[in-house]
Amino acid sequence: MADSSTDNSRTSPANTTTPVSSATAIEARRGVVLGVAAYAMWGCFPLFFSLFDGVPAFEVLIQRILWSCAFLIAVVSLMGRWTALRREFQGPREQARRWVWSLGCALLIALNWGLYIYAVETHRVLQASLGYFMTPLVNVALGMLVLRERLSRWQTLAIGLALAAVLLQLVMLGRLPWISLVLAMTFGTYGLLRKRVALDALSGLLVETSLLLPLSLVALAWLAWHGQSHFGDTGETTVLMIISGVVTTLPLLAFAGAARRLTLSTVGFLMYLNPTLQFLLALWVFGEPISASQLITFVTIWIGLGFYSVDTWRRHRKLGA
Repeated sequence: MADSSTDNSRTSPANTTTPVSSATAIEARRGVVLGVAAYAMWGCFPLFFSLFDGVPAFEVLIQRILWSCAFLIAVVSLMGRWTALRREFQGPREQARRWVWSLGCALLIALNWGLYIYAVETHRVLQASLGYFMTPLVNVALGMLVLRERLSRWQTLAIGLALAAVLLQLVMLGRLPWISLVLAMTFGTYGLLRKRVALDALSGLLVETSLLLPLSLVALAWLAWHGQSHFGDTGETTVLMIISGVVTTLPLLAFAGAARRLTLSTVGFLMYLNPTLQFLLALWVFGEPISASQLITFVTIWIGLGFYSVDTWRRHRKLGA
């Protein structure tokens, strides 16, 4: 009996370590699959929003807010997150502060969504792609300007290259890539404000769409009153409007699953899949022309992102060590 107990004590660590490490590896693989799925869906958004032929971007935005809110209510109810959501807004001071931050997030995401739909409808997917390539660099710049964060040499170089790319387009084309800049600034600022509200992605988006819902309903009523609403014109358009809520929420569900299973650096690298797919769709599916100056702009941004990514990887490696 003594020999048997000794053998068990020696073998038990190996028996417990292997399943744990194996389970961790399986969860990591699931996280990668979910992350790729989330960013691939976001990257394919131009294919979906290009189907709203003849429907103004403003109306598509209204319908997207309306049906996203409805679908999110169903998802949050099924996942039983109402208690956690109410807890975050308890207390008069916390309640007022978080509602203000959430309202700011709501207005920014509405502007971002509306401009993105407009970019797709006006065949400017390349500009939208450039905007989302620039977003990580805008996040770094906002961290420096607003949060007083110190930049590393690589981050400073990356931001400098992004500014050079924008100035290059201004000089060579005579105009700023305003769609790219506004998309990057609104999404970057949204991320900054979003940190003030400790909610997961799904619950946070539900709060934001709920705040936008009254305005959306008023705008929808105005369109219907003046006979300008396209809802119900054709079965295809109506179904697309309803599905827009599901299309908005599904990538968030996949992203939430990936974020729980992966490190921040891995999620950050997967993020580039979204604008890359948009870039390829703009060229190969929508046939948008790309000039030499635009190509140089993209290459300059990509180099800046390379410096930023290497710096991020090195920082996470040091923290892991």
